[in-house]
Amino acid sequence: MTRISAQAAVAAIALTAVASASAQTLRFAHVDPADWTSSKKGAASLVFKNLVEAETDLTVELYPAGSLGGETELIEGAQDGSISIAMVSGAYANFCPAASVTDIPYTFPNAPLAWEVMDGEFGTALAAHCLEETGLRTLAYGETGFRNFTNSVRPIAEPADMSGLKFRVQTIPLYLEMVRGLGAEPQGIAWGEVPTALATGVVDGQENPISVIYANNFFEFQKYLTLDRHVYGVDHILINEELFQSLSAEERAAVQRAAIVAGTTGRAIQQFGSAEGIAKLAAEGMTITQPSAAQMEKFRAAAQPAVQAYLREQLGSDAVWIDRLADAVDAAQAN
Repeated sequence: MTRISAQAAVAAIALTAVASASAQTLRFAHVDPADWTSSKKGAASLVFKNLVEAETDLTVELYPAGSLGGETELIEGAQDGSISIAMVSGAYANFCPAASVTDIPYTFPNAPLAWEVMDGEFGTALAAHCLEETGLRTLAYGETGFRNFTNSVRPIAEPADMSGLKFRVQTIPLYLEMVRGLGAEPQGIAWGEVPTALATGVVDGQENPISVIYANNFFEFQKYLTLDRHVYGVDHILINEELFQSLSAEERAAVQRAAIVAGTTGRAIQQFGSAEGIAKLAAEGMTITQPSAAQMEKFRAAAQPAVQAYLREQLGSDAVWIDRLADAVDAAQAN
């Protein structure tokens, strides 16, 4: 048997470590479909993979469609390091409560202004705060899009039109408070039961992004769509901070750049999907109502107070983020 010196053995171990580091694999997980042409997270993750692998020796493995769990499991996996990168939306507020302020209804009047706020000082500060809370670095923001109401009873152009109607919402207090504030009755119904609830009249309507409304054929049960854009959903592209710091400076820079492009790609796919979805829903016979600016102000005035009061109580000292977001929106609108 050939004997090797201790120095040679150490060198061999070092070379193995370097090779292992250079061949490091990043596991990127999300819950959206893998369809890259219509799935915002699917397209974003593919763009991220291509950019990172083109610039570094890192390998990126994609885990779409909830193959590694729901959003809560993905965030927990990113925290314990079993997942490298998670692209998630609403569930992140369960880990960093301050992130819930972006769900305050009628905060963002349009998507470009939301991008300006989230990509600016507010989004940077929120990311730094959430990093301290969770150990996860926000590499970039994407979007899940605006949520809108549908119903089977009548057109809705302002809150008074919602009186007496029952709407299925997620069993999240913020959504329950929002619908009550608008004068309707919220009903917490499991997602799998929604089609039956709509078809049988257990509820009169529901709320979701346009892509979800079309993909689930809700036009079969719902005649009316109101483009009130009550909640803007934010996607967070998160990476385990210890993992991020273990990368070389060049790798960190490449990962950061790729995430920004990925978030932008997700936004673009979502915007196209919404525009296409509205046209398809109209073709399916839905009556589509776009409230005027004055009517939108009525929605905001009716829904925000109860939601903000609830969040201030829940957030405690973190309630300052409610005001920070409002100030950032005002500043962006003034530009």
